[in-house]
Amino acid sequence: MVWQLDLFLLVFIIVLAILSLVVKDLLLSIILLGGYSFFMALIYAEMGAVDVSFTEASVGAGVSTIFMIVALYFTARFVRRDVKTKKISLAGLILASLTALVMIYVADAMPDWGNPQAPAHLHISDRYIEKSQIEMATPNMVTTILADYRGYDTLGETTVIFIAGIVCLLLLGTATQRLKHNYDTKI
Repeated sequence: MVWQLDLFLLVFIIVLAILSLVVKDLLLSIILLGGYSFFMALIYAEMGAVDVSFTEASVGAGVSTIFMIVALYFTARFVRRDVKTKKISLAGLILASLTALVMIYVADAMPDWGNPQAPAHLHISDRYIEKSQIEMATPNMVTTILADYRGYDTLGETTVIFIAGIVCLLLLGTATQRLKHNYDTKI
């Protein structure tokens, strides 16, 4: 891992997240969040988690962005300035802060990145390397891990992506029908 690249990507996604909250144009906010997801996919790829990176790129940057644009079609594009925004509730702020503290505490207890003495490196990796060919009879070790050992996990990820695609098609079909209906009533 190149720490300069990690630092750049981290700063960039923080800037994208803040900008997406500040802008008044909701379409621009959606585009910024799509960029956020894409750069998170780059971070996952740089960390070596290519399957997570691919899922983030397709679902986070792709399908979610399309969903939000379709939802924006049915609402207003700009935030109205005459509507008073609610103040941040104290209970929500306390709950978010406690959640952040718990996450930091748990992350501190995790093994260091790349630590060869981490539990995943001591037991699971060796088993996959030594016994995948014998147990699964698949010539490719990556295919063995993703399709055989982690089959249910991969099936779940594939199912989520499939359902997201179907819902996207249904939403786009509804939007197309609405556009056609509006066009027909104007003629």
